[in-house]
Amino acid sequence: MSDVKKVVLAYSGGLDTSVIVKWLQETYACEVVTFTADIGQGEEVEPARAKAQALGVKEIYIEDLREEFVRDYVYPMFRANTIYEGEYLLGTSIARPLIAKRLIEIANETGADAISHGATGKGNDQVRFELGAYALKPGVKVIAPWREWDLTSREKLMNYCEQHEIPVDFSKSKKKSPYSMDANLLHISYEGGILEDPWAEAEEDMWRWSVSPEAAPDEPTYLELSFEKGDIVAIDGERLKPHEVLSRLNKIGGDNGIGRLDIVENRYVGMKSRGCYETPGGTIMLRAHRAIESITLDREAAHLKDELMPKYAKTIYNGYWWSPERRMLQAAIDETQTFVNGTVRMKLYKGSATVVGRKSEQSLFDESIATFEDDAGAYDQKDAEGFIKLNALRLRIAAGKGRSAS
Repeated sequence: MSDVKKVVLAYSGGLDTSVIVKWLQETYACEVVTFTADIGQGEEVEPARAKAQALGVKEIYIEDLREEFVRDYVYPMFRANTIYEGEYLLGTSIARPLIAKRLIEIANETGADAISHGATGKGNDQVRFELGAYALKPGVKVIAPWREWDLTSREKLMNYCEQHEIPVDFSKSKKKSPYSMDANLLHISYEGGILEDPWAEAEEDMWRWSVSPEAAPDEPTYLELSFEKGDIVAIDGERLKPHEVLSRLNKIGGDNGIGRLDIVENRYVGMKSRGCYETPGGTIMLRAHRAIESITLDREAAHLKDELMPKYAKTIYNGYWWSPERRMLQAAIDETQTFVNGTVRMKLYKGSATVVGRKSEQSLFDESIATFEDDAGAYDQKDAEGFIKLNALRLRIAAGKGRSAS
């Protein structure tokens, strides 16, 4: 007899998690609570309710978390200008801490003994879900079916569905989706299929959110993005909630062919993985945020942020959102954003997002000093001589001792 009486499952309503519901009921003889989060994946989540009910689930949670997702996770991450391995905007990574948090909260509300997820034993998501869960509830039991069962192929999953009369929308067609996809308001990712060959070019009809740069409009689109303490609060003067900002930028960016990415990344579990990503809104946000910081941040604060960012990015990618080091880094990053206020003008054209203007009441850009025209004595160029000699002192001493610089 299993000691697990009730388990909360992160449930999408798709093939894998529908099988997991029945497998949990059979293997652990337990009650299953399903949790379905709307974080902007672009598909209706309400149908998951009927699917869960058909599987005998009595406690069903379906929640709109779009606002919390962007406000409390995406925006804080973008204050750091976060990218992993120079390219990836962490669209999947940043969604997992929120889902883990709600799994634990629902487990506490319902008196569940365990939580469960549909992440495979090869990927990063199992790590992210479980690190978050243990950080928030140290003694929680985690059930990861992909690490336990023998249903290791789609064919076996489909046979299981037939044997147990599990209602899956596409079970009759037996048509295999060419890609493994994950979507939320920040991005949509594609893995598997022909993408498993890193030499093969992604098919054009794979992309869901963006037109190709070649097919984008022949006229540029201009946007003005208003920032307050490092966060975008308005587009073209219209104040919007965080999730509304990102949703609108996704649409505008996608229409202009912005945000496509094809990379091979290093997973935390050790393997390399090729993936394609669409992050139109996030690509615009990153460029714009760096632009407003360029006129409002002190030089050394900006440079220190850039030095900290790779550590911050790896922390999130590897699943340590709830760790003390991420909170410490976040506090430092947020402190720098006090004066990151103003407006950035962007030009979007055939896949490019270019900054063409920036202004701020807190700007540290002093035209009277930076000008190439007569500065009326605002900057004494003779001061540069002593500055250079002082900074060259150690080099001159070494050279004087015969130490070659070449």
